[in-house]
Amino acid sequence: MSTPATTEQDDLQSRLPDPTRLFPEMAQIAGAMNRAALNGSIPQATVNLVQLRAGQIVGSTYHTVRQTGLLRKAGEAEERIAAVASWQDAPYFTDAERVALELVEAVLTPNPSGERVPDELYARAAGHYDDQALWTLTLAISQIFFFIPVALIAKPIPGKVPGKNYSR
Repeated sequence: MSTPATTEQDDLQSRLPDPTRLFPEMAQIAGAMNRAALNGSIPQATVNLVQLRAGQIVGSTYHTVRQTGLLRKAGEAEERIAAVASWQDAPYFTDAERVALELVEAVLTPNPSGERVPDELYARAAGHYDDQALWTLTLAISQIFFFIPVALIAKPIPGKVPGKNYSR
């Protein structure tokens, strides 16, 4: 994914170098996580929508730009992409996508009155996804969680493809 370069983007620097130079096994880990999340038991669009919402919730420009670009590349409608931040009242999502978005929000949002993923939410998710699909959704959420600290601490350059998103 590539975005038009601006003077500001040309000046962006990552805080840390590409981690795969220091930890070559990260490429294998990332590849395995990607294969698990994209095993076909849930649509790739659902994976990207959930990961976009996670990036928005934690305030990660890198993940928000990356997931938006992946959704555009896959042909998703701009209305669906733009409405992820306000999915609750947007008419663009299926019931299965809605429960997936609700699930990622529940996992990322502290609940002062109880557990983050209550039985009722789990039951609704299980109504849309079989065991493999629920595990896939869980792994897709786990995958983005693995990379959230990378984005927030190392600050890879938004809009640059992995492997080219570090300036050092």
